[in-house]
Amino acid sequence: MERRRGKGAIAETIRCGGRHGSLGFGATTAVVGGVVHVSQKTTGLQRISIFPLGGALLFPRMQLPLHIFEPRYRALISDAMARDRRIGLIQPRIIRAEDDNDTPPLFDIGCLGKIAHVEALDDGRYNIVLEGLARFRMTRELDVTTPFRQIEAEIEVDDREDTNLALARRASLEHESRRFAEGQGYAVDWEAVARLDDESLVNGIAQIAPFDAAAKQALLEAASLADRADLIVQLMQFFGRHGGEDRVTLQ
Repeated sequence: MERRRGKGAIAETIRCGGRHGSLGFGATTAVVGGVVHVSQKTTGLQRISIFPLGGALLFPRMQLPLHIFEPRYRALISDAMARDRRIGLIQPRIIRAEDDNDTPPLFDIGCLGKIAHVEALDDGRYNIVLEGLARFRMTRELDVTTPFRQIEAEIEVDDREDTNLALARRASLEHESRRFAEGQGYAVDWEAVARLDDESLVNGIAQIAPFDAAAKQALLEAASLADRADLIVQLMQFFGRHGGEDRVTLQ
Protein backbone atom coordinates (compact mmCIF):
# COMPACT_ATOMS: atom_id res chain seq x y z
CA MET A 1 0.00 0.00 0.00
CA GLU A 2 1.39 3.37 -0.98
CA ARG A 3 1.45 5.93 1.82
CA ARG A 4 2.70 9.41 1.26
CA ARG A 5 4.19 11.45 4.01
CA GLY A 6 2.85 14.94 4.37
CA LYS A 7 2.41 17.06 7.46
CA GLY A 8 -0.69 18.76 6.10
CA ALA A 9 -1.90 15.95 3.87
CA ILE A 10 -4.89 15.06 5.99
CA ALA A 11 -6.23 18.60 5.54
CA GLU A 12 -7.41 17.74 2.06
CA THR A 13 -8.51 14.27 3.10
CA ILE A 14 -11.07 14.94 5.82
CA ARG A 15 -13.67 17.65 5.36
CA CYS A 16 -16.36 17.26 7.96
CA GLY A 17 -19.83 18.67 7.59
CA GLY A 18 -21.67 16.79 10.30
CA ARG A 19 -23.28 17.78 13.56
CA HIS A 20 -20.02 19.14 14.94
CA GLY A 21 -19.49 21.56 12.05
CA SER A 22 -16.46 21.87 9.81
CA LEU A 23 -13.26 20.14 10.88
CA GLY A 24 -9.92 19.87 9.13
CA PHE A 25 -6.42 21.23 9.03
CA GLY A 26 -7.45 23.69 6.35
CA ALA A 27 -9.94 25.32 8.72
CA THR A 28 -9.32 27.48 11.77
CA THR A 29 -11.55 25.43 14.06
CA ALA A 30 -8.71 24.97 16.52
CA VAL A 31 -9.22 28.57 17.66
CA VAL A 32 -12.90 28.16 18.68
CA GLY A 33 -10.09 18.04 22.75
CA GLY A 34 -3.91 9.42 35.23
CA VAL A 35 -0.43 8.80 34.17
CA VAL A 36 1.74 11.02 32.06
CA HIS A 37 3.22 8.92 29.29
CA VAL A 38 6.16 10.88 27.93
CA SER A 39 9.70 9.83 27.26
CA GLN A 40 12.15 10.22 30.11
CA LYS A 41 14.72 11.55 27.63
CA THR A 42 14.57 15.31 27.95
CA THR A 43 16.76 18.34 27.46
CA GLY A 44 17.58 20.83 30.18
CA LEU A 45 15.05 23.38 31.35
CA GLN A 46 13.96 25.96 28.80
CA ARG A 47 11.84 29.09 28.96
CA ILE A 48 8.78 28.90 26.69
CA SER A 49 6.17 31.52 25.86
CA ILE A 50 2.84 29.72 25.68
CA PHE A 51 -0.51 29.88 23.92
CA PRO A 52 -3.07 28.11 26.18
CA LEU A 53 -5.82 26.73 23.94
CA GLY A 54 -8.42 24.22 25.05
CA GLY A 55 -9.35 21.43 22.66
CA ALA A 56 -6.35 22.04 20.38
CA LEU A 57 -3.42 19.67 19.95
CA LEU A 58 -0.10 19.95 18.17
CA PHE A 59 2.24 17.03 17.50
CA PRO A 60 5.84 16.95 16.30
CA ARG A 61 6.00 17.15 12.49
CA MET A 62 2.32 18.10 12.24
CA GLN A 63 0.90 21.51 11.39
CA LEU A 64 -1.94 23.50 12.94
CA PRO A 65 -3.45 26.70 11.47
CA LEU A 66 -4.45 29.33 14.02
CA HIS A 67 -6.16 32.70 13.87
CA ILE A 68 -4.72 35.08 16.46
CA PHE A 69 -6.94 37.97 17.52
CA GLU A 70 -6.59 38.63 21.26
CA PRO A 71 -4.13 41.49 22.01
CA ARG A 72 -2.03 39.39 24.42
CA TYR A 73 -1.56 36.67 21.83
CA ARG A 74 -0.84 39.19 19.11
CA ALA A 75 1.98 40.30 21.41
CA LEU A 76 3.03 36.65 21.77
CA ILE A 77 3.33 36.20 18.00
CA SER A 78 5.11 39.52 17.55
CA ASP A 79 7.62 38.57 20.26
CA ALA A 80 8.18 35.09 18.81
CA MET A 81 8.76 36.46 15.31
CA ALA A 82 11.39 38.83 16.69
CA ARG A 83 13.20 35.92 18.37
CA ASP A 84 13.18 32.29 17.18
CA ARG A 85 9.55 31.93 15.97
CA ARG A 86 8.87 29.34 18.70
CA ILE A 87 5.89 29.17 21.05
CA GLY A 88 4.34 26.41 23.15
CA LEU A 89 0.78 25.16 22.68
CA ILE A 90 -0.78 23.75 25.84
CA GLN A 91 -4.30 23.08 27.08
CA PRO A 92 -5.79 24.80 30.14
CA ARG A 93 -7.41 22.48 32.64
CA ILE A 94 -10.47 24.75 32.84
CA ILE A 95 -12.02 25.81 29.55
CA ARG A 96 -15.66 26.42 30.49
CA ALA A 97 -17.00 29.91 29.80
CA GLU A 98 -18.49 30.13 33.29
CA ASP A 99 -15.04 29.64 34.82
CA ASP A 100 -14.08 33.29 34.49
CA ASN A 101 -10.39 32.81 35.07
CA ASP A 102 -7.87 34.73 32.98
CA THR A 103 -5.03 32.41 34.00
CA PRO A 104 -6.51 28.92 34.37
CA PRO A 105 -4.25 26.09 35.54
CA LEU A 106 -2.49 24.22 32.76
CA PHE A 107 -1.93 20.59 31.93
CA ASP A 108 1.68 19.49 32.42
CA ILE A 109 2.30 18.35 28.85
CA GLY A 110 2.20 20.50 25.71
CA CYS A 111 3.99 20.78 22.38
CA LEU A 112 6.63 23.26 21.29
CA GLY A 113 5.99 24.64 17.83
CA LYS A 114 7.65 26.90 15.29
CA ILE A 115 5.71 29.47 13.28
CA ALA A 116 6.16 28.08 9.77
CA HIS A 117 3.96 30.68 8.08
CA VAL A 118 2.51 33.99 9.22
CA GLU A 119 0.08 36.40 7.61
CA ALA A 120 -0.13 39.78 9.35
CA LEU A 121 -3.55 41.35 8.80
CA ASP A 122 -4.18 45.09 8.58
CA ASP A 123 -6.06 45.24 11.89
CA GLY A 124 -3.23 43.61 13.87
CA ARG A 125 -4.54 40.06 13.81
CA TYR A 126 -2.48 37.14 12.51
CA ASN A 127 -3.11 33.95 10.61
CA ILE A 128 -0.32 31.50 11.36
CA VAL A 129 0.62 27.90 10.70
CA LEU A 130 2.33 26.31 13.67
CA GLU A 131 4.58 23.32 13.01
CA GLY A 132 5.19 20.90 15.87
CA LEU A 133 8.76 20.37 17.07
CA ALA A 134 8.67 18.37 20.33
CA ARG A 135 6.52 17.69 23.36
CA PHE A 136 7.43 19.36 26.62
CA ARG A 137 6.71 18.87 30.32
CA MET A 138 6.05 22.04 32.28
CA THR A 139 7.94 22.28 35.56
CA ARG A 140 6.62 25.66 36.70
CA GLU A 141 4.97 28.84 35.49
CA LEU A 142 7.15 31.95 35.56
CA ASP A 143 6.29 35.30 37.11
CA VAL A 144 6.52 37.66 34.13
CA THR A 145 5.43 41.15 33.11
CA THR A 146 4.56 40.21 29.52
CA PRO A 147 0.85 40.08 28.60
CA PHE A 148 1.29 36.42 27.63
CA ARG A 149 2.20 33.59 29.98
CA GLN A 150 5.62 31.94 30.14
CA ILE A 151 6.73 28.65 31.64
CA GLU A 152 9.84 26.66 32.42
CA ALA A 153 9.78 23.23 30.81
CA GLU A 154 11.78 20.17 29.83
CA ILE A 155 11.74 19.44 26.09
CA GLU A 156 11.31 15.80 25.14
CA VAL A 157 14.07 14.32 22.99
CA ASP A 158 12.39 12.88 19.90
CA ASP A 159 14.27 9.71 19.04
CA ARG A 160 11.73 8.61 16.40
CA GLU A 161 11.90 4.98 17.52
CA ASP A 162 8.85 3.69 15.66
CA THR A 163 6.34 5.66 13.63
CA ASN A 164 4.84 2.61 11.91
CA LEU A 165 1.78 0.61 12.94
CA ALA A 166 1.23 -3.11 12.60
CA LEU A 167 -1.04 -3.82 9.63
CA ALA A 168 -3.82 -5.15 11.88
CA ARG A 169 -3.71 -2.04 14.08
CA ARG A 170 -3.81 0.24 11.03
CA ALA A 171 -6.78 -1.70 9.63
CA SER A 172 -8.62 -1.47 12.96
CA LEU A 173 -8.06 2.29 13.11
CA GLU A 174 -9.32 2.83 9.56
CA HIS A 175 -12.35 0.58 10.17
CA GLU A 176 -13.36 2.39 13.36
CA SER A 177 -12.73 5.75 11.70
CA ARG A 178 -15.18 4.85 8.93
CA ARG A 179 -17.85 3.90 11.46
CA PHE A 180 -17.30 7.05 13.48
CA ALA A 181 -17.30 9.33 10.42
CA GLU A 182 -20.49 7.80 9.08
CA GLY A 183 -22.18 8.14 12.45
CA GLN A 184 -21.20 11.81 12.71
CA GLY A 185 -22.08 12.60 9.09
CA TYR A 186 -18.52 13.46 8.03
CA ALA A 187 -17.43 13.35 4.39
CA VAL A 188 -14.07 11.60 4.06
CA ASP A 189 -11.89 10.75 1.05
CA TRP A 190 -10.97 7.23 2.13
CA GLU A 191 -8.65 6.63 -0.82
CA ALA A 192 -6.58 9.60 0.33
CA VAL A 193 -6.69 8.29 3.91
CA ALA A 194 -5.20 5.00 2.72
CA ARG A 195 -2.23 6.87 1.25
CA LEU A 196 -1.34 8.69 4.47
CA ASP A 197 1.63 7.41 6.43
CA ASP A 198 0.80 6.03 9.87
CA GLU A 199 2.11 8.99 11.86
CA SER A 200 0.22 11.57 9.79
CA LEU A 201 -2.98 9.55 10.01
CA VAL A 202 -2.89 8.89 13.76
CA ASN A 203 -1.78 12.35 14.82
CA GLY A 204 -4.02 14.03 12.25
CA ILE A 205 -7.08 12.25 13.64
CA ALA A 206 -6.02 13.14 17.18
CA GLN A 207 -5.82 16.82 16.22
CA ILE A 208 -9.18 17.15 14.44
CA ALA A 209 -11.42 14.63 16.22
CA PRO A 210 -14.26 16.23 18.25
CA PHE A 211 -13.20 14.76 21.59
CA ASP A 212 -13.19 16.69 24.86
CA ALA A 213 -10.11 18.30 26.38
CA ALA A 214 -9.35 15.38 28.72
CA ALA A 215 -9.46 12.90 25.85
CA LYS A 216 -7.32 15.16 23.69
CA GLN A 217 -4.75 15.44 26.47
CA ALA A 218 -4.62 11.67 26.87
CA LEU A 219 -3.87 11.38 23.16
CA LEU A 220 -1.05 13.90 23.41
CA GLU A 221 0.47 12.06 26.37
CA ALA A 222 0.32 8.57 24.81
CA ALA A 223 3.65 6.78 25.08
CA SER A 224 3.80 5.61 21.47
CA LEU A 225 2.05 5.94 18.14
CA ALA A 226 0.55 2.47 18.63
CA ASP A 227 -0.85 3.44 22.04
CA ARG A 228 -2.31 6.62 20.54
CA ALA A 229 -3.95 4.65 17.72
CA ASP A 230 -5.50 2.21 20.20
CA LEU A 231 -6.78 5.08 22.33
CA ILE A 232 -8.33 6.78 19.29
CA VAL A 233 -10.26 3.59 18.54
CA GLN A 234 -11.51 3.43 22.14
CA LEU A 235 -12.51 7.10 22.11
CA MET A 236 -14.35 6.77 18.82
CA GLN A 237 -16.29 3.85 20.23
CA PHE A 238 -17.10 5.81 23.41
CA PHE A 239 -18.04 9.10 21.78
CA GLY A 240 -19.77 7.31 18.92
CA ARG A 241 -22.13 5.64 21.40
CA HIS A 242 -22.85 8.99 23.05
CA GLY A 243 -22.87 11.09 19.89
CA GLY A 244 -26.43 12.28 20.38
CA GLU A 245 -26.00 13.38 23.98
CA ASP A 246 -25.01 16.86 25.09
CA ARG A 247 -21.78 17.61 26.95
CA VAL A 248 -20.44 14.06 26.94
CA THR A 249 -17.03 14.18 28.58
CA LEU A 250 -14.34 11.92 29.97
CA GLN A 251 -13.48 14.45 32.67
